Amino acid sequence: MRATSIGHAGILIETDAGSIVCDPWFVPAFFGSWFVFPRNDQLSSDLLERIENADFLYISHLHGDHHDEPWLREHLRRDIPILLPGFPTREQQRTLAALGFTNFIRTVDTEELEVAPGLTIAIHVETSITDGPGGDSTLVVSDGESILINQNDCRTIDLEKLNAHGPADLQWLQFSGAIWYPMVYELPEDEKRALCAAKVDAQFARAMSYVDNVNARAVVPSAGPPCFLDEDLFALNVIDGTELSIFPDQTEFLSRLDAAGHRGLMNIPGTTFDVSPNAIEVTHPIATTEVEAIFNDKLNYLRRYQADWKPWLDDLKATWNPPTTDLLSTLQQWWVPLLEMAPALRSQVGANVLLRAGDLEILIDFPNAEVRAYTDEPYSFRFDIPRELVETVAAQRAVDWSNSLLLSCRFTAWREGEYNEYVYNFLKSLSAERMRRAEAEVVRKLTPVDQLADGDEADITIDDYVVQRRCPHRNADLEAFGEIDGCEFVCTLHGWRFDLETGDCLTASDHPLRIKRVE
Repeated sequence: MRATSIGHAGILIETDAGSIVCDPWFVPAFFGSWFVFPRNDQLSSDLLERIENADFLYISHLHGDHHDEPWLREHLRRDIPILLPGFPTREQQRTLAALGFTNFIRTVDTEELEVAPGLTIAIHVETSITDGPGGDSTLVVSDGESILINQNDCRTIDLEKLNAHGPADLQWLQFSGAIWYPMVYELPEDEKRALCAAKVDAQFARAMSYVDNVNARAVVPSAGPPCFLDEDLFALNVIDGTELSIFPDQTEFLSRLDAAGHRGLMNIPGTTFDVSPNAIEVTHPIATTEVEAIFNDKLNYLRRYQADWKPWLDDLKATWNPPTTDLLSTLQQWWVPLLEMAPALRSQVGANVLLRAGDLEILIDFPNAEVRAYTDEPYSFRFDIPRELVETVAAQRAVDWSNSLLLSCRFTAWREGEYNEYVYNFLKSLSAERMRRAEAEVVRKLTPVDQLADGDEADITIDDYVVQRRCPHRNADLEAFGEIDGCEFVCTLHGWRFDLETGDCLTASDHPLRIKRVE
């Protein structure tokens, strides 16, 4: 088996039985905020030809740094067989079909499928709204001799089933941030710096938990970080480590892997990994000294990259929609019916949210399911977003503002109290199909423990404590991700913390953990 990095989460997997191109991303995403790092606009013509003529296509999920719609539209044949994750809705298939693709192989969650003689795949799906209402997924590929796990940025929960496919040779895994928090929040610098450091530590802890549990022969850092070439966002790049950012590059993660006794493999776009039972051979497309210079002289590398893409970025900004006179009425007609569909979600927000789109101020009244002009009412959450960006996603009827807008980091935010995931779950679920799922998930989460059906998983024991098997945040298996840290219990999948004695959630309200000391 040969695996070639094509940038970010992109991989070309080649075997004697066939090839799979995974998450090819080339066109900058999220309003031109995210660029592939290191750059992948200089791949060899031979590699590009092999990518475009792959036997199968796999798109892990619909986020723009994985589902590159402009590139997919122009570079792949319409009848390429697409390996579809077994998501609960057909949204991904409809999205790809709208681009003209016609050949879909729909898989069943975790089940192995031989897609060609000697080439077997299995796709594991995650369906929490926090994963994106369209879902996220992990791909396992076997050619009968080697196994590759392409976990990209999927928060895979059931590691027992993942490991059941056999010992992994290569694990491609996200380690870096892929969110706007805490950089966009209006906070004192010292507080924001502490939050950034905590977020990076949580990201590394989550990734290391996966590494420890999968125990592959080698780990390839994947799916990030992006780089930011717009001068307005350039400070988000981690260059000397002092930046207020959650986007460290793979050199930091490789150091952690080495310190823990795991083999981590540096990769840039064009790096190949030839896997055999006896060896994993790594070949970079440029000299090792040039690879090292990307990270050792990162500032100059990014400035050259920035200069090359500035005309493209200027042209992109010229396409953003100018202000209209009906933005408020557009959002009212669109969002009020969705709010009315979701009484449980609205109850968990329980407050007003102010959206400032330039000089237009719009209040989203969650308790009363209303969207109206702001008239100095109290609010608990606020978003300040450039008017042209709101106009653009409104004109597109974008159903996931996390993907289409917020990941751009081109906004600022403020909140009165703790993080409230339901505000963002609403903004990720701006269609009737998605909102039905978002509301059902809230109802499920609010179901009291004593009303759970017989046969639910038994509690587990960690050190001197008996704790529920699944994290109340996103259902992670605490046997794999649960740790005790002083007087706190930590789920390392997302860094959520709970009081060890009471089970009270210290990260957000209304997520208690069932835990007690062994008697």
